[in-house]
Amino acid sequence: MLEEVVDGLAHSQKYLPTKYLYDEKGSQLFDEICELSEYYPTRTEISIMQDNISEICDYIGYNSQLVEFGSGSSLKTRILLEEMPDITYVPVEISAKYLDNSVKELRKQFPDLDIKPVRADYTKPFDLPAVQHKHARRVIYFPGSTIGNFSPEIARQFLHLMADEAGANGGLLIGVDLKKDPKVLLNAYNDDEGVTAEFNKNILSHINRELGADFQPDCFRHEVCYNERQGRVEIYLRCIKDHQVTVGEHKFNFKEGECIHTENSHKYTLDSFAELASERWAPRKIWTDDKEWFSIQYLELKQ
Repeated sequence: MLEEVVDGLAHSQKYLPTKYLYDEKGSQLFDEICELSEYYPTRTEISIMQDNISEICDYIGYNSQLVEFGSGSSLKTRILLEEMPDITYVPVEISAKYLDNSVKELRKQFPDLDIKPVRADYTKPFDLPAVQHKHARRVIYFPGSTIGNFSPEIARQFLHLMADEAGANGGLLIGVDLKKDPKVLLNAYNDDEGVTAEFNKNILSHINRELGADFQPDCFRHEVCYNERQGRVEIYLRCIKDHQVTVGEHKFNFKEGECIHTENSHKYTLDSFAELASERWAPRKIWTDDKEWFSIQYLELKQ
């Protein structure tokens, strides 16, 4: 973490790895964001799932191992688990405490479900737990619009990693946010209640706690813009006064008006995402809402 943070802050355009937004507090704040009226992705994705749950489960297969990357509270996954009691569920989460709490709740709700939690940074190869019986296939589950947080090139590499983890006969169930009116996008990432701003600033508190840094979150302001050419929402923390920050043995000077880039959220068309995934994955079924704001896609490994 120290190496990644220092490397990001040493660039001319300072940045912080998006994954560090998701400590326990960050994960809780993101759950709050998902409840906001402005934040359309969660409610739209849930609606698509509820309207098409039987068909989605048929594509996954009832004797499968479902591996969720970045499981969080497993909110959307519960919709699947209620319909698929015979699968093995493998939640993968970077925050150990948040993962433990979520698994405890899941085991209360689904006492007969085989749950194999894994604490890991899912953006890198990791070992999956041993299973007691043979599954028809392994399906990677990556809900939400998280694939959009990666640049297209990194997303392509990540889709390769998913393919390797899925293995022979594997599948991928993934949420993909679609291009739409930029006003809708900007409202979704800059809510009136300020929850997204708190979520964004929390990355600084996370770094302070883990690395003994001395960021002052109140010295930064949450900012959002839409980059039309790149087709993405860009999220920053803008410095509001000159000051110095220490991270480990490194010191970084911040000037008023300077930004730290914390997150991108790329938006796709159905065709552009199919092209992105095409080296390893072939689309088998796509579900969208009536406005075509969001998509849930099931892909299978190319033979």
